[in-house]
Amino acid sequence: MSHPTSQANHPTVDARWLALHDEPILEPGRRIIDPHHHLWDRKGMKYEAGELTSDLLCGHDIRATVFAQCRTHYREHGPLALRPVGETEYAARIAAQIDANHPQLHACQGIICHADMASGDALDEVLRAHIKAGQGRVKGVRHSTAWDRDPEVFNPELGGGPHALAHEPFRAGVAHLATLGLSFDTWVYHPQIPEVAALARACPQTTIVLNHAGGPVGIGKYAASPHAVFDDWLRAMHELATCPNVYVKLGGLAMRISGTTFHKQATPPDSLALAERWQPYVDACVDAFDASRCMFESNFPVDKASCSYPVLWNAFKRLARRYSEAEKDALFFDTARRVYRLDVG
Repeated sequence: MSHPTSQANHPTVDARWLALHDEPILEPGRRIIDPHHHLWDRKGMKYEAGELTSDLLCGHDIRATVFAQCRTHYREHGPLALRPVGETEYAARIAAQIDANHPQLHACQGIICHADMASGDALDEVLRAHIKAGQGRVKGVRHSTAWDRDPEVFNPELGGGPHALAHEPFRAGVAHLATLGLSFDTWVYHPQIPEVAALARACPQTTIVLNHAGGPVGIGKYAASPHAVFDDWLRAMHELATCPNVYVKLGGLAMRISGTTFHKQATPPDSLALAERWQPYVDACVDAFDASRCMFESNFPVDKASCSYPVLWNAFKRLARRYSEAEKDALFFDTARRVYRLDVG
């Protein structure tokens, strides 16, 4: 059973297909913060309060979550620079809805909003509007710059361009985040990782979070040479790890861009299959950055096209078995709590 591709260039979620596989929850008492998920109501894919709550109550001990911007519910009127504030207002509303019935979940306790880092003098006004709209939940900003010349890889909806991270106005914006106590989340493809390292060195006071394990690409021109992709990615990640202000989210590896084909199988993968596929990337990240600078992420509902929420976290728990208890605590909970300054125990 295969899935059609959505407008966001992701396979759509098929609940009936996901229901074909179930498995017991591993280590149900382990505390988890999910530091990266989205919310939206788009054609072919709805993920709002009901869907998120259902996943969070699946049996894993999810203590809090962080919403990551995804270009949804922008304001329809007013200055263009302020329209993304509508997304923060939307995430805060969803958080309030879930809090009313399940306050123990701390859903969207953190919000990663969007602002144009290269917007110059207008940036501060936009950031302060986000902070006000988030009612204490806004912790950082994400300005996606994932870009590649291969048209099969590049998603025009991301709005990225070549070398965006190197532009001085962009770097000035990232540096400004530190003055407001905000972090910067970056979503790039693996050939762009050296640009993230250069940005981190140019903005040493800003905490930078690399999304989706650095975006190793497995489609288009990269599909023919997976070993070369891994080697290039690994080299770049080791160089990036020398920047002490950079942290890494371990997830997003079930996306179509990574070359995964789980969503095309007759039945969903189990957590063993997921762990086997992702182990080289997760182990390399933890070895390079240390567990104290890594955090598991769900990237739902994007990765939900390939697996269910309980199976995803089971896979992460399998991947973490080689690590000490202190390292597991960091990967599942402590790193995310510290980086996003979450008030949860």
